[in-house]
Amino acid sequence: MFLKTITFAGAFALLGQTAMAGCGITSGSISTLSNDFPAIQAVTSEMQKCAGDGVSIKSNLNKDFKDIMVAALTANPSQYTSVVGNNGVLVTLMNSGLVRPLDDLVAKYGENLKKNQLITVNGKVMAVAFMANAQHLFSRSDVLKKAGVDGIPETYEEVLAAAEAIRASGLMDYPVALNTKPGWNLGEEFINMYMGTGAPLFKPGSAELSINNDHGVATLNMLKSLVAYSNPDFLTYDSNATQAEWEAGNLALAAMWGSRGGAILDGEGSEEGVSSNTVLSAAPTWGNNARPASTLWWDGITIATNVSDADAEATFMVLMKSMSSDMVKANNDATVWLIDGYKPSASSAGVSATAAGGAAPYPMLPFMGALHTALGGEISDFLQGSESAEQALSDVEAAYSTAAKEQGFLK
Repeated sequence: MFLKTITFAGAFALLGQTAMAGCGITSGSISTLSNDFPAIQAVTSEMQKCAGDGVSIKSNLNKDFKDIMVAALTANPSQYTSVVGNNGVLVTLMNSGLVRPLDDLVAKYGENLKKNQLITVNGKVMAVAFMANAQHLFSRSDVLKKAGVDGIPETYEEVLAAAEAIRASGLMDYPVALNTKPGWNLGEEFINMYMGTGAPLFKPGSAELSINNDHGVATLNMLKSLVAYSNPDFLTYDSNATQAEWEAGNLALAAMWGSRGGAILDGEGSEEGVSSNTVLSAAPTWGNNARPASTLWWDGITIATNVSDADAEATFMVLMKSMSSDMVKANNDATVWLIDGYKPSASSAGVSATAAGGAAPYPMLPFMGALHTALGGEISDFLQGSESAEQALSDVEAAYSTAAKEQGFLK
């Protein structure tokens, strides 16, 4: 059954809410599962202020949280009362009926939330967003200048030309990085690049795949051209690895998440000259297309289905408290917050420019997870040169079709 109506209106406008006065909670067992990056660290740290006096709060920040969330929430009672996730996470959890509608809780405790923060599916609020995110281009302006490159690349063709100039000048052998670790990261890189073509991933109104075509071949070839300027270990690169490589001064051009910008620009842990010469700009376009090759994301809160109503209510109240203007002011540069008190900064420039350039939201379709998984598992052989683009796309199509049929999306 398709998700017919999904609303995330204007989420990349800067929105507001006011902190609740006190936690207002006397009991409850609260446990969250999430990714691990600075913005979520800030939210979960703020939650701890409500612990004590009968309120238990635990948080598992884990970069592999997507691998354990379904099993953890399928248990009854669930192992966690909330998963703090994003577009793709919500679809996966909804497909299995593991998160509950939040309308009653929003009506009771969300008086300061804005409509734009309410992620609505088929007329029901299923998540509350607190931040925006997107992958975009990080550039080393000093390295580009030394290589004779004029300005910051705006297209992936210009990225390739700049990478060749850097390599030819002897400055860096491997100046480029993407998050190309097989699995979720590699799947996301294909989706971002393919979305830059403006072509649909699926045939309109159906779950039938529509990437085994010239757009898909061109997408794979562009990815292969880029990783030709990456370290031979590029299949080990996830967000933590690319950030570490950047801060070590080993990269000059990288597609990384906007949520990494604050940590990179603060200078902590970076080699001298890296942060001061890092420029964040929009995700590049390519192939004479106008759309940035990226997808727009939100991160926000969900509440598990298989927990008591009392713990669900307590969890929602604590999460509302953690999403405060004081928390934002103390962590302003951690992300593009959708909460009152946020002031746009240098670290938000890339996400804002990518959104302004017309990047599309990551598709919140129930069968999107099956495609993402198929891509992440099937295209690494092509990038390593052991099969053709056409074979890789056929492999993706076969893996997707099997999964989509098992899940009831295709007959």
